[in-house]
Amino acid sequence: MDSLIAAASVVAAALAVGLAAIGPGIGQGNAAGQAVEGIARQPEAEGKIRGTLLLSLAFMEALTIYGLVVALVLLFANPFA
Repeated sequence: MDSLIAAASVVAAALAVGLAAIGPGIGQGNAAGQAVEGIARQPEAEGKIRGTLLLSLAFMEALTIYGLVVALVLLFANPFA
């Protein structure tokens, strides 16, 4: 493998993991904050809000895992090599 391609793959993998973690991290923080605010306003809707929150957090976490998969492909099964 060419050293330039290897270096670019490492940088791209780092960017993939970093950017894939920033978006869902911010989204999870906003979602949790809004859920707490909603539960504080309507305590009787806690179960419905919590269920929706957990489902949305799972989808956001899946986006992070996709970034990790892209990084692992770039590092170990590099299509550019």
